[in-house]
Amino acid sequence: MAIPAEGETIQIHSYKHNGRIHRVWQETTVLKGTNNIVIGANERTMVTESDGRTWLTREPSICYFHAEHWFNIICMLREDGVYYYCNVSSPFVYNNGSLKYIDYDLDVKVFPDMSYTLLDEDEYEEHKRQMGYPEVIDQILHRNVEKLIGWIKQRRGPFAPDFIEVWTNRYEFHRQYKIRE
Repeated sequence: MAIPAEGETIQIHSYKHNGRIHRVWQETTVLKGTNNIVIGANERTMVTESDGRTWLTREPSICYFHAEHWFNIICMLREDGVYYYCNVSSPFVYNNGSLKYIDYDLDVKVFPDMSYTLLDEDEYEEHKRQMGYPEVIDQILHRNVEKLIGWIKQRRGPFAPDFIEVWTNRYEFHRQYKIRE
């Protein structure tokens, strides 16, 4: 698998289990790219929905993707603190300038005080039935929800106290570099 380079601008493509595109983020700056992890950032990037509607993200975000975990984490930097939107998803793949994953409906929203809420359980059950998620996928996804909640409670990965500062500083460096170009 190709690896996106630090400073590169990539797209993020979210698919559904049936192979249909779900959502595309037009521009994300890569802050770290390895075989297992991609950390990116974006601000006011255009998002295109499967029905063609578009919208702009409202705040700067740091995005965390892993090639071995079945979730990704979007850290939204708001005036009143950092909010996290965690998508239960397939591990990512990267090719042709795009990071790609399958969105499996379940989401965990984490608030600045690290309290959290599991979202979209009804949507998950509906899509599981409609798209025929195999039992093995169902088990993997539920295990990864538990792993994700463990990360939140233990302040691991993007939930670690210094994560946001390190990666927002890196993003600011790349933004300043692009302005000078």
